[in-house]
Amino acid sequence: MPTRTLRLNYPPSLLRQPILNQLILHYKITVNIRQAQITLEEGWLEIEAEGEAEEIEHAISWLEEEGIEVIPID
Repeated sequence: MPTRTLRLNYPPSLLRQPILNQLILHYKITVNIRQAQITLEEGWLEIEAEGEAEEIEHAISWLEEEGIEVIPID
């Protein structure tokens, strides 16, 4: 299965929201957190998302709709 490495930049308004939990529940992908930095003002995660390419693309679109900036690292 394809794996994509992504950096997720969170706005302050979403730092307390369970975004990754919702992502895993809604999409058939496996998420591995590689790095993270979260403060009260900002946060980012670097993740590996593994799954079908189309499912990963849907997940990326959903994250962006929620207000997360998604930067592909691959």
